[in-house]
Amino acid sequence: MKLFEDKISSAASRVRIALALKGLDVERETIGILGADAINRKPEYLQVNPQGLVPALLTDEGALLTQSLAIIEYLDERYPDPPLLPEKREDRAFARAVALAIAADIHPLLPPRVTTQLGAMGVGPEEVADWSRHWIRVGLTAVEELLVRRQAGRYSVGDTPTVADICLFPQAINAERNSFSLGQWPRVAAIVARLREIPAFADNGPVPRR
Repeated sequence: MKLFEDKISSAASRVRIALALKGLDVERETIGILGADAINRKPEYLQVNPQGLVPALLTDEGALLTQSLAIIEYLDERYPDPPLLPEKREDRAFARAVALAIAADIHPLLPPRVTTQLGAMGVGPEEVADWSRHWIRVGLTAVEELLVRRQAGRYSVGDTPTVADICLFPQAINAERNSFSLGQWPRVAAIVARLREIPAFADNGPVPRR
């Protein structure tokens, strides 16, 4: 398999964490998504992924998979040990809900293509930063409330990391880099502290933007 990624991408971080939890080693190609290094919008990569986004995963069978959550579920179905979704139906639904609250509700408002477009529309750097902080605050506050209502286990859903934690960890790292203290979200902070002790998470978080 081959993973197309950029180390700064929290979406790519999710897939790296999933691969590490599964003990899978894949070929990797960096697809820059920022500034002079950005090649994700160039024709050669658009031939790979028409969306021009990372991550993308080329399977051993030659299928090109896009969207981090779709890739993670593919990996979980093909390599079921350890499972990334809980056993109980309600728990699986909750794990997916937390993952989507981050991947579908917070993340789409924050990536470089959004902030670049805001700048192109005349929005100043401080206003762009305020935009990002606003949606991180709103999003993680909602996730915190969802997690508090469950009050079960060491991680987001029980005592084993799931897809919910795979999405939560990179978003929490990015929140810290946007000058947030995770302490304002105690349940999130406690879960992330435990995830930092797991090499698959600690070694595969998003790197700072250059």
